[in-house]
Amino acid sequence: MQETKAETTTKNPKKANLLDHHSIKHILDESVSEIVTGRGYVEDVRLSNVRLLLGTVIIVIALFAQFYKKKFPENRDFLIACIVLYIVFNGLLQLIIITKEKNAILFTYPPAGSFTSTGLVVSSKLPRFSDMYTLIIASADPKSISAHQTVQFTKSVTQWC
Repeated sequence: MQETKAETTTKNPKKANLLDHHSIKHILDESVSEIVTGRGYVEDVRLSNVRLLLGTVIIVIALFAQFYKKKFPENRDFLIACIVLYIVFNGLLQLIIITKEKNAILFTYPPAGSFTSTGLVVSSKLPRFSDMYTLIIASADPKSISAHQTVQFTKSVTQWC
């Protein structure tokens, strides 16, 4: 079937530096996200919002430590408290990234009108110096009664269209 000129102009081909491993993975991840959300899954941004909130709290703590009214010898206890809070909140942020997010590129809600009560977690891997892109699709709540088995698909980046 022939595409009309209007159809070809609305499809913007994605371009990546083929010598840059991260650029290739980014383009593939972006394409996967567009396909999944195009299938009726709505992105769940709650975890991203929590990460942004924690990052904002960390920045505010650092700003208070930097611009506190009193100078160094007088504000020693305040600076120590700020440093401790900074370390605690950064540790909490890293804990969330390591335990919850892992390699995930997309979290979704269940599609509207479906009988399943769990969304998807889409993650990917592209090891350094390898052309094998691995896409993993799992249930957002693997312990749920409506959770499906994890699907894993590995293919060379030279074969993705």
